[in-house]
Amino acid sequence: MFVPLHDTNPLKRIRYQYVTVALIVLNVAIYVIFQTGWVIPLGEENTAAFAVIPAKLMASGPGDGTMFASGAFMPERFTLISYMFLHGSWIHLIGNMLFLWVFGDNIEDAMGHVRFLMFYLMCGIFAAVLHSWMLPNSDMPLIGASGAVAGVVSAYLILHPKVKVWVLALWRIPIRITAAWALGIWIVVQVGSICFEGEESIAWWAHIGGLVAGAVLILFMRRRGVILFDKTRGGA
Repeated sequence: MFVPLHDTNPLKRIRYQYVTVALIVLNVAIYVIFQTGWVIPLGEENTAAFAVIPAKLMASGPGDGTMFASGAFMPERFTLISYMFLHGSWIHLIGNMLFLWVFGDNIEDAMGHVRFLMFYLMCGIFAAVLHSWMLPNSDMPLIGASGAVAGVVSAYLILHPKVKVWVLALWRIPIRITAAWALGIWIVVQVGSICFEGEESIAWWAHIGGLVAGAVLILFMRRRGVILFDKTRGGA
């Protein structure tokens, strides 16, 4: 498996990737404040309330949701957004944020700030919906930005397959390869894991859902003039 470190793909249409950085900061802040137990411990029960639980989501109606002790009510369908901002561990968080940092800026560049935020959330929502459709009786909470980040990955692969990317191969060997190889292998692993592993503890279907959503949405949400399958290899 490859861990992305840096791509040689400068921004062309925006001055800075504000949405990408804001998403990373928000994910890290939520994990530090609520999930580490250092500031305001969320607890397993409350964490599950913000997670997507397929069995609850598929059985819920418009008025169903979670009533907290404070009296606040959260509709069940809100978890399709809230689950993206919770993570199970530091490794889970860092892995997702690395992918978002390396590849998110160029997708934001191709769409603009507002459309990129919509794209990110839509990929995450579709990822959770597909996961729930495929495992409708599962009581295991789904959390993490993996589905949304998978959408970013597939969009990047469609836009910039030739760009060179620095990655850590086998978690320790730095190599420079094209995005087509780095991200293509990552995608093959996701698909293969469903066929040969199928472990419910890892949301492979959410990854697939995000990949499909990103591949479709990039076709319609990119700016006018942004070409598909760009043959340039990026900057220095």
